[in-house]
Amino acid sequence: MTSIRAIQLHRDDDKRVQGKLVELPEPTPADGEVKIAVAYSSLNFKDALAITGKGKIAKAFPLIAGIDLSGTVTESRHAKWKAGDQILATGYMLSETVDGGLTETACVHGDKLVALPAGLSMRQAMQLGTAGFTAGLAVQRMVENRQTPELGPVAVTGATGGVGSFAVNILSQAGFSVTAISRKDSARDYLTAVGADDIVTPDALELGERPLESGQFGGVIDNVGGDLLSSLTRVINEHGNIASIGLAGGFKLSTTVMPFILRGVSLLGVHSVGCPMDQRLSVWNHLAGDWKPTAFDQIASHTTDLDGVFDACSQIMDGAVTGRYLVEIGGEG
Repeated sequence: MTSIRAIQLHRDDDKRVQGKLVELPEPTPADGEVKIAVAYSSLNFKDALAITGKGKIAKAFPLIAGIDLSGTVTESRHAKWKAGDQILATGYMLSETVDGGLTETACVHGDKLVALPAGLSMRQAMQLGTAGFTAGLAVQRMVENRQTPELGPVAVTGATGGVGSFAVNILSQAGFSVTAISRKDSARDYLTAVGADDIVTPDALELGERPLESGQFGGVIDNVGGDLLSSLTRVINEHGNIASIGLAGGFKLSTTVMPFILRGVSLLGVHSVGCPMDQRLSVWNHLAGDWKPTAFDQIASHTTDLDGVFDACSQIMDGAVTGRYLVEIGGEG
């Protein structure tokens, strides 16, 4: 019987979760599924949480880790797909309730797959992965709610992470002036290279204490939450948008209704895991077209294989990674 290698999540009798590199029998697709020769995956903070056991991500065990994958269909039991199709998958509960993408061969329900858009390679699709897709979804939500460059610069918090880095680059591609907010002062050259017009640390911001302060930004893509997001609500210009993505700085939000009722500021939630397919396709088409990043290799500058995933996840948890980790499994061939 043919075997494959995969990163699999296990839970012991004390309910401690650990990722392990294992050999498994090659899977067979069930009705509605397709079998995929995985070319690439990627590592997101969510993956690092799951694999190191420091976050409650997986809800079933054992389970193959990895919330992203790109690859080629080798066998299909779904009417939409045939052998040879190049596809990608992000989110949709991969590595939470169903097996994910950190494997040489994956079986995924066909309804969860996106055809690789013209203009993106399988490598580029995973350089983007969930992080790039989430950044694109945030920009789309803002633009659909009438965010324009004329409203002022867009601030991006947590700008050196995967989502933040691609948000900076995509906004720049879309014609916006971008202010990158990051505590990593050593990353100034990196942030400039990916498209930031201005770079500030959170401590250098003068956001005031009143419910409304003078407007400084046309909008925000926020990966931090907590006190920083609370303070930023006070300084958004009229009719600007705040796209809320992450909670690295805390999950509580302390604000007033003043920005929303006196300036028409909108708070937009960005949830990429269960994004509807029509919106998902629209975002990917933008990412392959008018919003296609110019800084793939600068942002996804770290590459590993399955053997190096554990060390990479430790680096991510330690906050030692700028940008993204690409996981090369089968490659384009």
